[in-house]
Amino acid sequence: MKELKEKFIPVSEFDYELPKELIAQTPSDKRENSRMMVLNRREESIEHKHFYDIVDYFGENDVIVLNNTRVIPARLYGHKETGALLEVFLLKQIAGKTWQVLLNPSKRVKEDMIIKISDELSLKVLTREDQGKWLVEMFYDGNFYEILDRVGKIPLPPYIERSLTDDQLKNLDYERYQTVYAQRRGSVAAPTAGLHFTSDILKKLENRGTQICYVTLNVGLGTFRPVKSENILEHKMDSEEYEISKETAKIITDGVKAGKKITAVGTTTVRTLETCMQKFDEILEVIDDSTLFIYPGFKFRIVDRLLTNFHLPKSTLIMLVSAFAGKDFVFRAYDEAVREKYRFYSYGDCMLIN
Repeated sequence: MKELKEKFIPVSEFDYELPKELIAQTPSDKRENSRMMVLNRREESIEHKHFYDIVDYFGENDVIVLNNTRVIPARLYGHKETGALLEVFLLKQIAGKTWQVLLNPSKRVKEDMIIKISDELSLKVLTREDQGKWLVEMFYDGNFYEILDRVGKIPLPPYIERSLTDDQLKNLDYERYQTVYAQRRGSVAAPTAGLHFTSDILKKLENRGTQICYVTLNVGLGTFRPVKSENILEHKMDSEEYEISKETAKIITDGVKAGKKITAVGTTTVRTLETCMQKFDEILEVIDDSTLFIYPGFKFRIVDRLLTNFHLPKSTLIMLVSAFAGKDFVFRAYDEAVREKYRFYSYGDCMLIN
């Protein structure tokens, strides 16, 4: 606490103006057709490319680390016994059929209340936790995730506006708000930097000798929770579970020893790797939790390069990118992205920082 009193970093330093029309509402026609701004930190230079050009920037001296988490259809709509409509937003599975959720509106929610989602899924409210979270028990027969695929909706960020009746866009989101290498169910938001990859591009990178490996960090709402304090040092990150396999740990460790550059795809991958280094002084096989908040002044110990999308003003994500590339350089790049009409946020374009 002493450190917080002695330091002050105003959240206003990470604000910028973005015309609403630059917020991408749909993905690019093809994943690899997104634009890619390339930043060189040493020279503070900027290039304008497309994502399909990424192959030119990698070779046998590189390791690319991807987050293989899979987004679940976490937004459910159900009715109380009175008939009143409720939104149930799944946050994370606690154990068995017990889940942590958000309920909206929550004013009249009570313990032991039953909420019916569909003929095959209902839930019982168990207890209230802090920050508006609730614990509930699910009731269903069969495979929960198969039921969820039928009755749930992909939890798009609020700045992407969708009609619940627009089936064509719903189907598009089911495909495109998911990486092509998604494996491990558990996220309520996509690791969006990975949305640009195709199987073909991954194969081309491997053919150039680039090693590709995977970690898992289940993205929760905490990653996107706004920084509400004027002093960013008072912000606390929600805990998110991550996993590094034995195979991935070996690829990264051997790569570092061989002098290879480690590229993190997305801020979630950065936090996974840097949390592991901070806690254990090495990359090793582990299942753990991360509450790591990265902001300017942070010393990166493992990540050499970063692929990331363009992030919201005052977000912990833009703070992480500013820590990696330098705040002034990042905001100069953002100004240029606005002038060049790049597409922003989850379905938008990306930035490769060397």
